[in-house]
Amino acid sequence: MSVSLLQLSDPHLLADPKGRHCDVAARPALKRALSEGFSQCPKSPDLLLISGDLCQDESWLGYVALRDLLQQLPQPVALLPGNHDQPQLLRSCLGRSAHVAPALVPLGNWQLLLLDSHCAGQIPGRLEQSQLRWAEEVLRDSSGPVLVSVHHPIEDFAPASPWLERLAGSGRLKLVLFGHIHQHRDEQWGGIQLLGCPSTLVQFSPRQACPLGRPQDPGGRWLQLHPDGRWDDLLMRWAA
Repeated sequence: MSVSLLQLSDPHLLADPKGRHCDVAARPALKRALSEGFSQCPKSPDLLLISGDLCQDESWLGYVALRDLLQQLPQPVALLPGNHDQPQLLRSCLGRSAHVAPALVPLGNWQLLLLDSHCAGQIPGRLEQSQLRWAEEVLRDSSGPVLVSVHHPIEDFAPASPWLERLAGSGRLKLVLFGHIHQHRDEQWGGIQLLGCPSTLVQFSPRQACPLGRPQDPGGRWLQLHPDGRWDDLLMRWAA
């Protein structure tokens, strides 16, 4: 059977319940995104993915607020650390209630590979060699089409990393989902689809035209994954 997921990204939560980032109240924005995202899904998703920059001030209370929001959901949750995150606090607070990168999550006939591109004190991403070796090993030991999710797009790794080439060597990698850019993106690399997700908070200047004509609005993405390796995706936007 087909399975589906809802991707949200870059909520930039803060310890202060009334905290604002880029002059937008972060917690209400994420609550709105959860409500709008789930209501716009053509069918209830089997998994919620939030692809990084979860907690702008990298605080324990920020992750507790995220945990409190997510524990109300019936779906399993997958989380990625972004450059605005503290991976150790994230795992300590949410590691028992969510899949936290790095992790391999079976999703129907698919394998969802969550990668941790956080690099302490740096904006660009990085994947350690040990994580890449682990990813290659789990792909060798699993089967089915592969979906990778990582916070950074491929151009935002420093130094330039051949991680995508290495994982594409399995021949099973179909899709890469990422955040960080606070905007929609849809492009290909070597036959692999690369999909960027809008932020639940504020949007950066787009590099591609928004198919919905709403590049300034918060949004997310719904994907339906078919057993034969095909997929459908739906870009979502809602009023700020």
